[in-house]
Amino acid sequence: MTDGIYRMAVTSGHGHQETVALAEQQLRQWLKALHYDEPGTGNGRRRVGPQAVLDQVARGKAVQGRLARWRLREFTVQGIWQTSLTVATARDGRTWVQLDAEQLPVRGEEPAKAPVPALARGLLDVLDATEGEQPGSARVHALPGVIERGDVDDILDELCDPDRRLPIVVASTPLHTDFEDWLDDTVDPLLRSCSGIAVLYALSPGAERAFNSALEHHRVYGGAVRTYLPGLDPAWAPEASRHRVMSRTTIEENLRRASGLLAWLPRRLAVQAPLPDQLVGLPPLRPEGLPEADTIQPGGLLVDHEEEEAHEQRARAEELQEVRRWLRAAEERESLLAAEYDEQYSELRAVRTKLRTLSGRPVRPEEAEPATFAELLDRLDEFPQLAFTGDARLTKELDEQTDHPTWVRMTWDALLALQDYAESAKSGSAGGDFRSWCENTPPDCHPFPPRKVIRGESRTVSTNAKWKRERLLPVPTEVDPSGRVFMGAHLRIGGGGTAPRLHYHDDCSGSGRIYIGYVGLHLHNTRTN
Repeated sequence: MTDGIYRMAVTSGHGHQETVALAEQQLRQWLKALHYDEPGTGNGRRRVGPQAVLDQVARGKAVQGRLARWRLREFTVQGIWQTSLTVATARDGRTWVQLDAEQLPVRGEEPAKAPVPALARGLLDVLDATEGEQPGSARVHALPGVIERGDVDDILDELCDPDRRLPIVVASTPLHTDFEDWLDDTVDPLLRSCSGIAVLYALSPGAERAFNSALEHHRVYGGAVRTYLPGLDPAWAPEASRHRVMSRTTIEENLRRASGLLAWLPRRLAVQAPLPDQLVGLPPLRPEGLPEADTIQPGGLLVDHEEEEAHEQRARAEELQEVRRWLRAAEERESLLAAEYDEQYSELRAVRTKLRTLSGRPVRPEEAEPATFAELLDRLDEFPQLAFTGDARLTKELDEQTDHPTWVRMTWDALLALQDYAESAKSGSAGGDFRSWCENTPPDCHPFPPRKVIRGESRTVSTNAKWKRERLLPVPTEVDPSGRVFMGAHLRIGGGGTAPRLHYHDDCSGSGRIYIGYVGLHLHNTRTN
């Protein structure tokens, strides 16, 4: 079962050589605490204890970069306890550090759950680790950081980062409770089981109101703890249930049990999520000096290399099978969520329509709305300030790939809002960009959720040549002589991190129009690639 595996994958704030040196330093201290011998120099296998060996490749080459690896195997009657540490750096990228701990059980037995290695906390103390490569990625600490009032905007950016990999766990404080005591006695021991597999925060009482005001559908308060998964959409109330809340009662009933429950989902996601490119496709760790069967002392627990590999292969096969089961369950959940989302969005639109009717504002009849993306494209001439310059084929393919009519309705709502904004922007009365307009929509205009308006792509996407090229989309030559502009600004159509997107270029200050260069499935980024 993958639930038993501990896996940490973070980027280091240092270069390759310094990260390797820091990793070796922490490895030595960790081995010493376990009463094992220190690792030797160079590559190979070294016996560090009566029933333990350390495999080491201190200097190696990855597929496209540099690599250092260590693997401790401890042999017991229940199987092999294995802890693997990898430092990998691409030629033109950041340095990634991966730490895995697991039990490779004897045949027919279930693996035991690996605790968080003390090595993980030691590494996080020195690496200046972040959860991703792009600037602004959340820091990963062994213990929770404190969110003060002035930190709220930065934390919201981390929560809504479309490239975020790790869950963010936020602990609130009960009323009439000393914050420092709550932090030391409850929050720190509760979140210790999530070290390295989640970004950890404690919400100070002074920051709680601002934090929850910005996350009206995803609040946390009263001593509860909330786990915010990647792909958070603050504007989408139905998906709030994805981001689990642990109550204060559950925490205080049994702190140790609560800590294990809290870590269950981050541990599973850490194993099931795709690894960064630098950590994929690494060569098998086969150092020299492997003990042969005839060199193993009778009565000892060490086994020969073939038996070691058998343990490893069984563990990897079970991990793969577990991921397959999880994918099937995820597909079933996605279908149910899509149906719920469609129903709730329909209800929301009905309420908005009723409000517009009661206020005497014009309302388009629902039967006048398009039912498919093909029909929507045919009716774009109803929006004189908008110009579609994209590939209609890719947009029409949405009709074939999904049965979610909500996507069509939300795209139509986006066009209505963009048209209202463009008319106002052309006359100079918009008061800001489209995101600002959505945050302060005039009462006689069509609304669109502001949190679904993304002003620009992350630096990772903007600096990746292939991904940037996908977003260089057509415009008239009077807008740009090259006939293309980078359309980083986009709208989320539907919920979740991989739902369709509408990319646009706002030229209201120039030609007086908005150019829509793409409506289709999510373009490639760190989550879809």
